[in-house]
Amino acid sequence: MALIDVCNGDADGLFALIQLRLAEPGESTLVTGRKHDIALLDRVQAAPGDRITVCDISIERNASALSRLLEQGASVLYFDHHVARVQPSHPALEAHIDTRSDVCTSLIVDQWLGQRFGRWAAAAAWGDNLAASAEALADRIGLATDERLALRELGESVNYNAYGETDADLMITPADLFARLRAYRDPLDAIAAEPVLGALKRQRADDLERAGSLKPWRDDAQGRLWLLPDAAWSRRVLGPFANLVAAEDPRRAHAVARERADGRLDISVRAPLQRRSGADVLCRAFGGGGRRAAGAIDALPASAFETFVAAFAVTRWGED
Repeated sequence: MALIDVCNGDADGLFALIQLRLAEPGESTLVTGRKHDIALLDRVQAAPGDRITVCDISIERNASALSRLLEQGASVLYFDHHVARVQPSHPALEAHIDTRSDVCTSLIVDQWLGQRFGRWAAAAAWGDNLAASAEALADRIGLATDERLALRELGESVNYNAYGETDADLMITPADLFARLRAYRDPLDAIAAEPVLGALKRQRADDLERAGSLKPWRDDAQGRLWLLPDAAWSRRVLGPFANLVAAEDPRRAHAVARERADGRLDISVRAPLQRRSGADVLCRAFGGGGRRAAGAIDALPASAFETFVAAFAVTRWGED
């Protein structure tokens, strides 16, 4: 019997899996990747009796591979918060899916484990731009002000590290970062002991400063849209910058597009924080996906950009 762990390479995916492995230590094979490496179950092969744990990747986008693994005789424990209109049914599948806009995968795991590793869950929630949920959890577990700031910076830095077009854009691969962090029961100990986390914090600040020096490409009552050039820094900062500008102006929607070398565009979309739904629907219309409050489109043809801009302008946020 083999243990196989599969997770998104952002803060939410990694920290959800860290909680599970702290609760149930074991030697496992890890399958992870950059933020938009979603079809991770395609990389997994299973034998009868294998146990697979999945965190923070869309069950809908992985439905076919999931069915294959279940048919191969594996059991699957699945945690996620992305929209799941299609979900396989199988006696060997235990799925914990919660698509509410104020929930992330690490918070789902935190509840399932009886709130044993709340500091990891709070850091993940901050990294997923769920500040209110993170603060509520911080209140419940009694975090001091300086602890909250440190965990917020941890979550945002690790989330930032998952963005990039290739591994070369990243400071450290998600798999290597997980290997460094999984030994720490308390993420504050990891912050004190792992220099790479400080380096990520500094690089993130530099990249956000570059993005922040640009004016919005579109700015009206409905929302703001930025258009970033193709560069390593813009590939890394696409989603974190979308989170930042969304937090600055919670009444409006935000989109951050990045020009690719091949002429297509990658786009991160954020629903207004005061009306946290609609992003997934908009992104699916252009071949992307995500969750109700935040979504993404990869490799949008340049010829479709104006159509996207028009759809963004008329989206009725918060009405699903």
